[in-house]
Amino acid sequence: MAGKEDSIPLSEVLALDDGKGINKKYIDIILEEEIPVLCIKQDTQKSRLMPFKTLFDNSENFWQVHNGTWEYYLTSDDYYKLKEKALIKPPVWNREINKPDEKPDVKEEKLEELDEATADEIESGFGDEYKTYLKMSAKEQVERLNGDKDRLDKILLQRDKSDTVVAEVLVDTTKSAALINRAALENAIYHADNEAKKLTQGLVDSTYEMVKSSAQLISENLFKNELMKTMVEKSNGTVIQHMTRVYLNGIAFLSYYNKLVSTSSTILKLRVNFAAKYGQFYHFLLPHINPGDINLERVFFGGMRAIRPDLFLKWAVGFLIHDVGKAAAVEYHEGVSSYNRNIVIDHVKQGYNYVISKTNYPKEASLIIGYHHEYYGDPDGYGFFRAYFARYKKDNPLIKQDFCIGYELEPVMDFQVLAYFPAKVLEIIDVFDSLTDPHRAYRHPMSPKEAIKMMRDEFINKHHKLDMVLFDLFVSFIKEKEKEKES
Repeated sequence: MAGKEDSIPLSEVLALDDGKGINKKYIDIILEEEIPVLCIKQDTQKSRLMPFKTLFDNSENFWQVHNGTWEYYLTSDDYYKLKEKALIKPPVWNREINKPDEKPDVKEEKLEELDEATADEIESGFGDEYKTYLKMSAKEQVERLNGDKDRLDKILLQRDKSDTVVAEVLVDTTKSAALINRAALENAIYHADNEAKKLTQGLVDSTYEMVKSSAQLISENLFKNELMKTMVEKSNGTVIQHMTRVYLNGIAFLSYYNKLVSTSSTILKLRVNFAAKYGQFYHFLLPHINPGDINLERVFFGGMRAIRPDLFLKWAVGFLIHDVGKAAAVEYHEGVSSYNRNIVIDHVKQGYNYVISKTNYPKEASLIIGYHHEYYGDPDGYGFFRAYFARYKKDNPLIKQDFCIGYELEPVMDFQVLAYFPAKVLEIIDVFDSLTDPHRAYRHPMSPKEAIKMMRDEFINKHHKLDMVLFDLFVSFIKEKEKEKES
């Protein structure tokens, strides 16, 4: 059993940051998750775990009572669990807990003002349609997704497809699917995990089928300029525009990648020129590997290869919902003066927690959400799994990651590789979209050429954030798109 050295005093855990109140959100989570309390008797230092509920029912402020007999703690593992659960729990309280002799102070008018402000932020971030999707029942959301799949399938069956119609349907159905998933998950967080998974199962199945049709249509229209143009013009809401563009461009790039490595000499060329062009970059990432042993097979665990159809679809779902945890108030990171790193980081943690605990989406999709800002461990990056890896490394100090990128879950979850393939792809798409986004409020958008130069200078040469091989393939993809636009 853990002792004091592995634990945090309960009084510190439950104190608000200003030290003037009790964290009622943590109380609710501890009760719901049945997190136990480590009780240590002061005179003998003997310890035992007790249900929090038992102690709480006896006295709502038991940890604040100093009778010289007991001290109360949470183990570090339970404290970590509590903090992670707090990221996804809605701020709704069904009890008031106060210090002794303290009266509740609830100001409903303040809540109403907050609701109005939140409504404005939601419209700015997700567009005015989002409120409609929030009001839909689970059945209505599924019916909408199924209807969108039918629209996509009808176009797939057409021999002569209008570029304009294809572009409009792809953008409409992608935007709709992203909004529905966001709305469904926002409702699901009010339910226990098992109940939420049952509630969202239709959503998962219908989204998966819609993505199948969408990905097929995108792969047939890789470089259609009409699609790119419509992506910029069609959707409203800053966050949802970004999610739509990243999904469509991400699937297009995965399709391009598959064709490139399956039907050309790309892999052979990379292997021949690897040492001269890429050796130094990857030796920085794998410093414990002899430079002579760093090759393409060290970059891609199991060798560079085309993406299996089953993985392709799971990754496509992950691309669609990658920012589902992002706050509606997007201006929090749109300028230096208002930048808040903690809020920015939370969108990865919240998105991962929403998907992994409230849905039955494949683990591959949730892993993309959790890893898509890791940046090869650079200090500017962040992700859900950094804390896990730090803990794993502490327990296994001799562990070495001998490869850069894994295609499957196992080498990623076992920490054999530095990164997950679709997450490294998504990082590139994500950064490129942010730099070229025509709707960013705090700066003018870059041209594709300017964005590529900036990414190479800042994200590869100065810092080793993006993957160099995948970035070079992405540059080829963008050049093909630009050629199509010119023609």
